[in-house]
Amino acid sequence: MTTLGTAQAAPGEMDTGRLSVGETRDGTEVGLPVAVINGAGDGDTLYMQAASDGDELNGVGVVQRVVPQLDPAELSGTILVVGVVNYHAFQVAEHRNPIDDTKTNRAYPGDETGTSTERIAAATFEAARRADLILDLHQGSTSRMIDECRVRCGKRHRLHDACLELAKVFDCGYVLDQKGPDGQLARAAPDEGIPTIDPELGGCVGWDEESIQAGVEGVFNVLSYYGFADGSVDLSPQTRASGFEQYGAPAGGLVSMQAELGQRVSRGDTLFEVTDTFGGVKETVTADSSGVFWRARRLPQVATGEYVCSVGTDVDSY
Repeated sequence: MTTLGTAQAAPGEMDTGRLSVGETRDGTEVGLPVAVINGAGDGDTLYMQAASDGDELNGVGVVQRVVPQLDPAELSGTILVVGVVNYHAFQVAEHRNPIDDTKTNRAYPGDETGTSTERIAAATFEAARRADLILDLHQGSTSRMIDECRVRCGKRHRLHDACLELAKVFDCGYVLDQKGPDGQLARAAPDEGIPTIDPELGGCVGWDEESIQAGVEGVFNVLSYYGFADGSVDLSPQTRASGFEQYGAPAGGLVSMQAELGQRVSRGDTLFEVTDTFGGVKETVTADSSGVFWRARRLPQVATGEYVCSVGTDVDSY
């Protein structure tokens, strides 16, 4: 019998339940939605979670579409799923946990006696540590972004190659291979010996069906390649960026993008213009380096210094 919170499943069974992580302000228990899919055959364990940032919903869409397609009688190994990690932020469609104004994906491995976010991180990290592979499903918040996978352990890490392989199997087509900030699950879990990736499934307000479908296909690629399910996977070359340059607005006004997501840009190419209300160009911003136009803000209005876009740099293929 495999358990996660109140969910428990014998080999060949599936169950859903709740993982307790504390109480709300009126004393109601907070339980994260979880699922256990226990394959009939022996095998490894995959841990998958979504919405550790409360407004990043495409991962929830992936979970919603993947789990009903899984037949434990035809699977080997075990799949553990936390469908919504950042419970409080999810309820109000915000990025950070409003209880302590903290970003969950900066709190791993967590603290079971700490803040609300630290307790959630500790509970989900305990589940994740049971796995052989981890998928931490994200998106570019409400910005516009390409579908990509992030490898966050750093190039000198002993599991770097294994994480790169997992990203290639997931096959978003783009990989950001750059050591991440402390507190990210994709940083903390490799230190426990578990290959982990952070698929960033586009960016939108609400759900984007194309990015969700990319995530669904990525999960099934992983299940087939690593022996959880029958099937074969043809590995495709991934465009990899090892750097990430962010650009802010040098003046306030309205942004006019001059590059498209996924477009190759060269140093000196125009990325965007800032105009006044009447269309007069106030500032033109060009690329500092060659790379791929990776991410851009959604709303056109900006204040001086406000984030506008990002370019992935040091680009190669693997």
